[in-house]
Amino acid sequence: MSNRDTKIYADILIQGRTFLDKYYMTWRTILLQYCFLLVTCILTALEAVPIDIDKTKVENAQPVDSAKIEPPDTGLYYDEYLKQVIDVLETDNHFREKLQKADIEEIKSGRLSKELDLVSHHVRTKLDELKRQEVARLRMLIKAKLDSLQDTGIDHHALLKQFDHLNHLNPEKFESTDLDMLIKAATSDLEHYDKARHEEFKKYEMMKEHERREYLKTLNEEKRKEQESKFEEMKRKHENHPKVNHPGSKDQLKEVWEEADGLDPNDFDPKTFFKLHDVNSDGFLDEQELEALFTKELEKVYDPKNEEDDMVEMEEERLRMREHVMNEVDTNKDRLVTLEEFLKATEKKEFLEPDSWEVIEPT
Repeated sequence: MSNRDTKIYADILIQGRTFLDKYYMTWRTILLQYCFLLVTCILTALEAVPIDIDKTKVENAQPVDSAKIEPPDTGLYYDEYLKQVIDVLETDNHFREKLQKADIEEIKSGRLSKELDLVSHHVRTKLDELKRQEVARLRMLIKAKLDSLQDTGIDHHALLKQFDHLNHLNPEKFESTDLDMLIKAATSDLEHYDKARHEEFKKYEMMKEHERREYLKTLNEEKRKEQESKFEEMKRKHENHPKVNHPGSKDQLKEVWEEADGLDPNDFDPKTFFKLHDVNSDGFLDEQELEALFTKELEKVYDPKNEEDDMVEMEEERLRMREHVMNEVDTNKDRLVTLEEFLKATEKKEFLEPDSWEVIEPT
């Protein structure tokens, strides 16, 4: 792979991961918040969270009509099926009420799935039809794959076992088992998403370093020294940046308060800060709203105009910051920060006197 190919790959990786990350985190908020797992808080597609808008100075603000916002793609191969099942279940008043009152353990344990037996016949009929359509889609995918491999004589029904988001033993009816499997599959897949991102980044860094070394081998000694010298100079330029505040610390949040929100740092108030950055006013800071808070810190280190600054590394750093803050603040581990959790975090010593924060070392 040439250096040009590596650069193209990096650009695709940045754009693609930014797209999937925003969609993924928005939908995971849906799964984990609209009863901690399955619904709410859908943000608009690829626009950044407008943290630079001071809500206290906005007049005649129009509330967002959530019913008009199209739920984004989760990136799961059964995304459309997942959203259609949720849409149908929401039309049943009994199930919707149970869903809103359920806690995360009730959902994960499968107890909520038993409520499916009490939904209306009309809803069950719609769910049955959705499952039949999904089974037909999966069979078509299997057939297309096998046809491409020129493989024949294989039991397509048996191959449905590889899909764990529905019960393949009863392809005609949507049962409580199907809802339970769908919830567990989506929860498991989305919870492993961050880990997959880290692994993807490691592979990218290894490939980048490999390509650099392979390129140096093609040069004569004089050119190689020039490139090595240029590489070291780029590292020095990248490392020469303003101090990065510890994510989630008072200094970091006050900087957002002053520079992004345009407010007097002497008037900093954690409760007001939370409400300003709870963009959709749902009472939580979700993962996307949290990551928006780190933009100012990341801009100190990364500039897309600078050759020495790697935007793939910037996205990995954003993830590191968000994970750190979640680990410190999200006490019940539901991947959402409540006002109570946020205020408790501001009372800790680490909030006022944090350790220094070291960004990712460039390769």
